[in-house]
Amino acid sequence: MTHRTPEALSAWFREARQPPRDEGLVRLLVVRGPSESRAEPGAVQLRVGEPVPGDRWSPAKDPGGESQITAMEWEVGVFIANGRPLSSFGDNLLLDLDLSSENLPIGSRLQIGGALLEVTPKPHNGCKKYAARFGVDALAFLAARKPRRLRGIHLRVLVPGVVAVGDVARVVVRSQTSLPFGTGDRTVGGG
Repeated sequence: MTHRTPEALSAWFREARQPPRDEGLVRLLVVRGPSESRAEPGAVQLRVGEPVPGDRWSPAKDPGGESQITAMEWEVGVFIANGRPLSSFGDNLLLDLDLSSENLPIGSRLQIGGALLEVTPKPHNGCKKYAARFGVDALAFLAARKPRRLRGIHLRVLVPGVVAVGDVARVVVRSQTSLPFGTGDRTVGGG
């Protein structure tokens, strides 16, 4: 399979549909196992401070939980994957939701299925594996649009619960970017 060219990436970005801002859907769940194996369960139980069951995330290597859950936008994944399995990205959640820093500043909270998750400050960047799978042009394209967070975001679980493919992902608190992390939160539709 071929990687997307810079021209194709730019054309797609200009014409791409704007994902929902307040409420979207879980389109895919992915568990990253050992040796790059991937599973696509229909539902998972998310717990505070624990990995997605079967996932290789380690709380010992990330004691603050800033990279407990990874998420990316569904349509970005579909385009960049160019026919490869979407589980190849390794993100736990593929969401039909705007994950940009404008829409979901650090500290924003999402109700996804029965779980409550919070956007963490850790940036979600591509790596050598990403470049090998999807091309250096795709990685450069994403890096040039960091505020849009096309590579995705990191989340931590605040309230445990079951999350399933097809569940609603709803923004319940949108942090204000001008205030320090954890202060000045407001609810969607609030003032």
